[in-house]
Amino acid sequence: MVGIVVVSHSQKIAEGVVELAKQMSPEASIAAAGGMEDGSIGTDVSKIFAAIKAVDEGDGVVILVDLGSAVMSSEIAIEMLEDSNNVKIVDAPIVEGSLFSSMESSIGSSFEEVIDVLARARVYKKF
Repeated sequence: MVGIVVVSHSQKIAEGVVELAKQMSPEASIAAAGGMEDGSIGTDVSKIFAAIKAVDEGDGVVILVDLGSAVMSSEIAIEMLEDSNNVKIVDAPIVEGSLFSSMESSIGSSFEEVIDVLARARVYKKF
């Protein structure tokens, strides 16, 4: 199953997004990496690295981020991995992206199929 990591500057946002995704896809392999170790606002490379390791089942990991420095912290976490070939930061909204990708992953879709769903989440119209 493709793993999903939600990176936000806010621990509460990341955890809330994961909670919502788990309501839709309870079996999804999804983890929150929000805020700093002390709970303050920011992004923590070690939390992101641990989240990647926690959801990596061998089928790839997609990372969804909220703001620019979350990208930088995620890139550093990816560089720390022994094998980062199937770990990718995807430019998609974290709420819709987390829901769509967790549902897609939970039905056994491939890494590429999950990334494709995330590309479509980027242009998803709510009304």
